[in-house]
Amino acid sequence: MNQQLFKIRVWDLPTRVFHWGAVALVIMAYITWRFNWMDWHVRVGEVLLALVLFRILWGVCGSDTARFARFIASPRQGAHHLAHLLRREPDQQVGHNPAGGWMVVLLLVLLLAETLTGLYVNNDVSDEGPFTELVPAAVANAITALHAILWDALLAAIVLHLMAILTYAFAKGQNLVQPMITGGKMLPSGVPQPHMAGAVRAFVLSACSALVAAALARWL
Repeated sequence: MNQQLFKIRVWDLPTRVFHWGAVALVIMAYITWRFNWMDWHVRVGEVLLALVLFRILWGVCGSDTARFARFIASPRQGAHHLAHLLRREPDQQVGHNPAGGWMVVLLLVLLLAETLTGLYVNNDVSDEGPFTELVPAAVANAITALHAILWDALLAAIVLHLMAILTYAFAKGQNLVQPMITGGKMLPSGVPQPHMAGAVRAFVLSACSALVAAALARWL
């Protein structure tokens, strides 16, 4: 007997804005790098840093499905989920699944590290950062090399993420993209509606993130 499904709001607007904003900014970062538009590349990196800082704060005190405490599962749960990756079954997950939650963490760590090292590299080249003279040359060179390595790691993680989305679509019959666009998902009636944080909280956290990103861009 088929379960009756109802549309439930699973992703709030700030989470969706972060997701698609990060996608756009990573693409822009690649384009500006390829065409050597470094002034624009730096600006894109600063905006991306602010966005990542917001997502980290939102993961602590945002909506239920955005909170790290709600979607970071144990490694055992993640492995168990991946063991049934190719099983075709209905989607009954309100937010991130146990494996997807770890992918979110990985992407955020890589984005944060990439943007922070990028700020240092820019300040080191432009001789703008007040801490530039305090950092030994070997360490500065290591940070520059790390920035390139992290970019490759980020691209690899993005490819893995896209492959997972395609696997869920074709093997499991689950569309993970549409809910991240509309915010809603068709789920069984017994699934509780997650609590969504308000717009005022999102605005305050985004303002704080922008200020911190600007300070890091100036002083790192």
